[in-house]
Amino acid sequence: MPELTGIDHIYIAVSDMAASEAFYDKLMLTVLSCRKNTFTIGGDPHIQYFNRYFGYVLRPARSQATHDPYSPGLHHFCLRVDTVEDVLECARLLQASGINASEPHQHDEYAPDYWATFFSDPDGLRLEITNYRQERRDRHDHWESLS
Repeated sequence: MPELTGIDHIYIAVSDMAASEAFYDKLMLTVLSCRKNTFTIGGDPHIQYFNRYFGYVLRPARSQATHDPYSPGLHHFCLRVDTVEDVLECARLLQASGINASEPHQHDEYAPDYWATFFSDPDGLRLEITNYRQERRDRHDHWESLS
C-alpha cells in the first residue's frame, strides 16, 4: 500500500492578493526562510511560497465571504519549526514585522512539550507555529514499531 509522505501543497483563496502577499512575504520569506514564485492558472495570478517540503499557494477568492474557522472546512493551519527556541524566535520576528502573534508559551493541555504562537492572516485564517515535539519525533523515527 502506498505511504503518505507529506503535504505537497495547500492553496489558500484570499480576498486581497496585495494585502495577503505583503503579510505572507513577512511570514514565509522573512520569518520562515521560504522561497517565492508566481504563476498564472486559468488567467488567475498565483503566488507560491515554498521550501524543500511543501508549497503554500495564494490564489484570488471568487467570493468575498469571510473565513469562519468553525464552519465546515479548514479550522487552522499549523506550521512546524524544529525547537522551542525557533518558536520563540518566530514569534519575535512576527511581532517585529507588525504581525499580531501571540506570546509563545507552553500548552500542556496539548502535550507536555508543546510550544506555539498563534496569529491570523488578513482574511482571518488562523495560523500557528509550533515546535517539533518528542511525540512527533518518536512517531517519525519508530513508525514501524508503533501499533
